[in-house]
Amino acid sequence: MNSIQNALPAGSSKHNEALREAELTQQAYLQSYRKQRRKSMVFLTASVVLLVVLFAASFMIGKYPIAPLEVFKIIASRFIGIERTWDDFQEVVVFNIRLPRILAAIGAGGALSLAGASFQGIFKNPMVSPDILAASSGASVGAALGLLLGLDKGWVQLGAFLFGLGAVAFAYTMSRVIGRGDNMVLLLVLSGMVVSALFQSVISIIKYIADPDSKLPAITYWLMGSIAKVTYADLLGFFISFAIGTIPLILLRWRINVMSFGEDEAKAMGVNTNMTRIIIIACSTLLTASVVSISGTIGWVGLMIPHLVRFMVGPNYKVLIPASLLVGASYLLLVDNLARSLTSYEIPLGILTSMLGAPFFVMILFRKKGQVV
Repeated sequence: MNSIQNALPAGSSKHNEALREAELTQQAYLQSYRKQRRKSMVFLTASVVLLVVLFAASFMIGKYPIAPLEVFKIIASRFIGIERTWDDFQEVVVFNIRLPRILAAIGAGGALSLAGASFQGIFKNPMVSPDILAASSGASVGAALGLLLGLDKGWVQLGAFLFGLGAVAFAYTMSRVIGRGDNMVLLLVLSGMVVSALFQSVISIIKYIADPDSKLPAITYWLMGSIAKVTYADLLGFFISFAIGTIPLILLRWRINVMSFGEDEAKAMGVNTNMTRIIIIACSTLLTASVVSISGTIGWVGLMIPHLVRFMVGPNYKVLIPASLLVGASYLLLVDNLARSLTSYEIPLGILTSMLGAPFFVMILFRKKGQVV
């Protein structure tokens, strides 16, 4: 409005008309901003409520049904004195079987969705997934090697975690050496594809030489993805990595907003794009590798959930990041409930997420109808 006042003579009809038009534009923008903010707050509140409801309902779902009142009494007995009306087996089911699994589903779903949203922001492409830089492939090789060598569960998880980080470090170093700072985004994606293909071939070799009676089934089942055997010890290490990876992404989400507009625009606003990109990639990789280390490969979550949330709240990463975290946690918890209740045998999580994610991907392609995503 100041530029209008300087450009046109005060009191002229064109001056007054331009001022009214500028005021109307400003009011429309403020109304649109407030409306979007209210919509975002409603969505975040609804996401929290949905997660709480699913958390409570998940204790009652499974092959061994437990009444809601009994579940409440069992959990409340750890905090207050309640007359015992349940047996020991029900308490074991609630605390030793279902609670670790529920927490693992919430953490894994939130971590994959958060990593996917962050990668989509820095790569400026909503079709990017958390394994774009071969984190899942590297972690799969580490776990497969551990299972092939007959290592304990803890060493298998550690191998998966370290190989996942190593695969991304390899892809990032390759892109830096080849490009020397030029076209980093494209080179990162291409390097990730190369490293992923390399590690997939290593997985095939491991499966080929594995004992078909014992080790091959274990490797195959692990690669399908499952949280059925997660323990509190597994969760301790996972949630430490989860906190280390999540906190910086939450704090830097405004920088992801800036970087999504382009490299030059971000630099003009004083953002150190190289350092920010390294931090975001490191945190997202840490989240992805930590999930794969305890659950195996669970695909499509990091691609589908951020895209769905973006449709609901818009592309503002200040809202998109926490919303993806909440919705991803609810989604994987819901899928895990289906996995352990749909059939007499438990369905691996990776199979169900693929069955749900692939049609979603096709729907997006039809919606775009050949447009550049």
